[in-house]
Amino acid sequence: MIGIVRVALKRPYTFVVLAVFILIVGVLSAFRTPTDIFPPINIPVISVVWQYTGLSPDQMEGRVMAPYERVLTTTVNGVQHIEGTSLTGYGIVKIFFQPGTNIGTANAQVTAISQEILKQLPPSATPPFIINYNASTVPIIQLALSGKGLSEQNLADLGKNQLRPILATVNGAAIPFPFGGKDRQVQINIKPSALEARSLSAEDVLNALTAQNLVTPVGTEKIGNYEYTLQLNDAPATIAAIANLPVKSANGTVVHMHDVADVTDGSPPQPNIVHVEGKRSVLLTVFKNGSASTLSIIGGIRQKVADAKGSLPDALQIDAIGDQSINAA
Repeated sequence: MIGIVRVALKRPYTFVVLAVFILIVGVLSAFRTPTDIFPPINIPVISVVWQYTGLSPDQMEGRVMAPYERVLTTTVNGVQHIEGTSLTGYGIVKIFFQPGTNIGTANAQVTAISQEILKQLPPSATPPFIINYNASTVPIIQLALSGKGLSEQNLADLGKNQLRPILATVNGAAIPFPFGGKDRQVQINIKPSALEARSLSAEDVLNALTAQNLVTPVGTEKIGNYEYTLQLNDAPATIAAIANLPVKSANGTVVHMHDVADVTDGSPPQPNIVHVEGKRSVLLTVFKNGSASTLSIIGGIRQKVADAKGSLPDALQIDAIGDQSINAA
């Protein structure tokens, strides 16, 4: 210590410059050092979500999840372990990789094998959703959607198709499809007694719908000095038009769709239900993804919600729950 003091007395300017340098570097470090509630963990994770409407959890496990998980371990490098969850109509596979694994290469391998395995899955199986996460991807805020006069179909549609695309632009935010609500679906509920009375079958209804619900590119036609875009009536545009489709003609009588079936604006069975203050609601969960700050993500989400309110129905109420920035404060 005495030696350091002697050097400082002999060369005061050197120590003054060193002190100024430490001061400048310290201030810059204080502003540039990232602060976060949840520090990043370099364990890459890829989530693969399979969807097959109507498939029970045990069938999803045996026909989709088991063969897929089996081929993953032989075709994808750097796998640490695999976790799978089977739900009604859904299969979720989480692939955890060794630290330092090149996530780009892993993603390419997972995508390739996901396309190849389709040949071994049930007919009409579609490719899965592939989402990149890491071990620090955790829910940091949830948005509960509710509103007087808004049905579960309306809430699910607003959350999935209007609000979610806006929020997904926030840096570091990962937002899966909303929980709760009902997916809007036009349903044709066949009446067996009406079919039997007219000597028809469900296949006749299916064939009539297939033959009269086509997507045909037409083009344009020039008449005089104007060129008109043509449209065909080969696809019904409303639910009432679907109900009026002819199914079969016999003895001069035309049987329409509404004679043998009820055409409704409905939804498939719900896989999950969300309640807010005792009422059906929809829940949007925001996950932290990557190295972005948790506080900046939550701030961006709140700002996007405020900006989007002008384009959303006035009756829609958006409540923030599970806000980790408040818990941190």
